[in-house]
Amino acid sequence: MIADIKKRASHRAKIIEGQFKGLQKMIDQEEYCMDILTQSLAIQKSLASLNKLILENHLRTHVAD
Repeated sequence: MIADIKKRASHRAKIIEGQFKGLQKMIDQEEYCMDILTQSLAIQKSLASLNKLILENHLRTHVAD
């Protein structure tokens, strides 16, 4: 994996982990449904961003010009 992308992807994954732990806490504490949904959607966007980094790495390392 390209060093810069690996660093960014790892950082993004740690952020997602924190977001997910927060989501689990919100569910356990039975917080307002729309707030839980908002957090879930934020996680989905973060995952999409991580996926873009992984795809960028794949294209730059495994796909010929």
